[in-house]
Amino acid sequence: MKIGILGSGEVGRKLAAGCIDLGHHVMIGTRNPAKEEIRKWIDNTEHKENACVGSFAEAATFGELIIISTLWGGTENAINMAISSNFNDKIVVDTTNPLEFAKDVPPKLSLGYDKSAGEIIQSMLPNSKVVKAFNIVGNPHMVHPDFPGGPPTMFICGNFKDAKNQVVEKLLIPFGWESIDIGGIEQSRLLEPLAMLWITYYIETGSGNHAFKLLKK
Repeated sequence: MKIGILGSGEVGRKLAAGCIDLGHHVMIGTRNPAKEEIRKWIDNTEHKENACVGSFAEAATFGELIIISTLWGGTENAINMAISSNFNDKIVVDTTNPLEFAKDVPPKLSLGYDKSAGEIIQSMLPNSKVVKAFNIVGNPHMVHPDFPGGPPTMFICGNFKDAKNQVVEKLLIPFGWESIDIGGIEQSRLLEPLAMLWITYYIETGSGNHAFKLLKK
């Protein structure tokens, strides 16, 4: 499968490497395809033949499935640069969290209660099937998470069951996650604060080696 990834930061590169390991072809979209950080990643990857870099529009055109991994402050601009029609009839995985950063204070959510990043992205891409996933864990553990308690739980949501099933089957299960579907895209209002809980514990402990797991009897 061809996967377009919008965003060349740590999340984008981590998911790109995981997708390549599964045999997918990946294009990372970025504002500056020539920047040193992404060129080094492309040159160093063991799967160079399955990795390429381009503009946001090129990555969105390339991908049969698209992953949005931009910082929230740049997400709307990235989608506009990618051209919304390039997302039509495609599954879009939204990994974003609407974090607000200020000097010398912990980040906080800029949205909540009656709105979420997931809902905004779905409204921007009405002809796409948006699935919220990968937003509740740090990037080092997004692919093949290894914890003593066994596979952690990835909670996902979106308005289209078929799209969620494909994300589970093609990414989450092969990456080593169990997953739980919590409903429509409006449930991003729960998942984004859950990410804030993950971040708060990270700040308190200085370690990102944790993930959530739902225990069932």
